[in-house]
Amino acid sequence: MAEKTGKQPGGPDHVQEDPLLWPFAAARLAMDACFWWMERGPAEPVVDSSLPWTTPSTVALELATMRLRECTTDRSGQPALVCAPYALHRALIADFAPGHSVVQSLQNGGVDRVYLTDWRSATSDMRYLSIDSYLSDLNVAIDEIGSPVDLVGLCQGGWLSLLYAARFPAKVRRLVLAGAPVDLSIDSAMSRLARNAPGMVYDQLVARGGGNVSGKEMLRVWSKAPSREDIAAALQKELSDEEGAALLARFDQWNVEPLDLPGTYYLEIVNWIFRENRIAGGNFVALGRRIDLKDVKAPIFLLAGLDDEVVPATQALATAKLVGTSPAFIAAASEPSNHLGLFMGARTHAHAWPRIAHWLRDDLSGVLARSA
Repeated sequence: MAEKTGKQPGGPDHVQEDPLLWPFAAARLAMDACFWWMERGPAEPVVDSSLPWTTPSTVALELATMRLRECTTDRSGQPALVCAPYALHRALIADFAPGHSVVQSLQNGGVDRVYLTDWRSATSDMRYLSIDSYLSDLNVAIDEIGSPVDLVGLCQGGWLSLLYAARFPAKVRRLVLAGAPVDLSIDSAMSRLARNAPGMVYDQLVARGGGNVSGKEMLRVWSKAPSREDIAAALQKELSDEEGAALLARFDQWNVEPLDLPGTYYLEIVNWIFRENRIAGGNFVALGRRIDLKDVKAPIFLLAGLDDEVVPATQALATAKLVGTSPAFIAAASEPSNHLGLFMGARTHAHAWPRIAHWLRDDLSGVLARSA
């Protein structure tokens, strides 16, 4: 592939690159971002959010990686644990506002015992925590709740939940994966960027943060501030009235309060999951054992967004072919939603999440009889 030079609209020295060279442009952008970080002073420490939770909760357990939040209305029911994504934003993504809350929608659908992983922002003494550390604490949390649980994994909480279900299949009764990236051989903007930026870029991000990755710096460099239209699309709601203005202000506050991530955990995600595709490829080792997704035989519900550019619907639904669950016990829904709209969107909470709650409460005995 050759570069095209000459008199271009950008000026006499402008270089027009072949569109197929864009991965190299992405890598260069990442390098530029890396050097921009190195020129800045130390990142500001992350403090706890002042935003209140939507659903009343208590802290059932304090662990190194999380606070286990208990949002139960009846302790006698089947427990469901919502595994929030631990990527950039706080777990409030799962309990954002009335009509925009996974926790609330599950409760409204009759799931009385709901728990939530409220992940901690990484401090300096957490910099060596790994994916195994998070799986270990997830295991402690589930033992505290009482297994088997129903695991509801959102985005990157989805692949963590799937790893857990494969590692401890007897402890998971049912599994919901909403917008979860698992098979990264299926193309997406996120997987392309992870693969095409040089590995040293990610190492430098961790070194720059003293062993952690700064959420505030990630926001400044990688994330364009969402517009009013972006937020309206995520919440699937007009924001022109008084309620909309309150939601807009709440979203803005949530968006500027990111989490820091442990460097070891972050590099394992980038390299093992997004660059090497170890989960789908059967090469991921979790807590000393190689993970085989065929060991997952629990009923699964897959939720995908038709307008999701982060985890395209084809990627979110492809997990069905990787697990050992009988096709008769795999349910799926595709919503006209972008990525955040799967967890925060009013329309998704009016349609998909009530269906998921009903599916969690269904005894599936009829399906079992037909599949026998």
